[in-house]
Amino acid sequence: MSTPPPIPADSVPSADDTGRDQHDQSHDHAGENGFQDRELVDITAVEVISRAAVMLMSASAEQLGLASDDPEHPAHRDLDEARTLITALAGLLQASLPDLGPHAAAFRDGLQALQGAFRDYSIVQDAPGAGPGETPRRPPAAL
Repeated sequence: MSTPPPIPADSVPSADDTGRDQHDQSHDHAGENGFQDRELVDITAVEVISRAAVMLMSASAEQLGLASDDPEHPAHRDLDEARTLITALAGLLQASLPDLGPHAAAFRDGLQALQGAFRDYSIVQDAPGAGPGETPRRPPAAL
């Protein structure tokens, strides 16, 4: 199941084009990123989950220093923060993989890459299966 791309702000019809007055347009305005803001009710659950996963992946990569010009010697690397973010990503993906359809494999691969980078940059290695996001989780019904 794919989600439609965001609508560029310059393609949103104006009031003259749609016949609506200024009051009707209160929810149709360009956001900071130049795309039309949408009501949360109009965004699918899979898109919300995907955006959250991408944010967690990006934040994890930043904390690992992977976004640096020199990932081997970044200006910033915080493995404690990266561990928390990777573990949260793993939990989100575990709970939602069946719903992500064809995108599930890409998210799983991204998680594994982040876990591998974490392992590579750790001075003290975690025991096998004890790294971030590797600990077996209880099923949701047991929580």
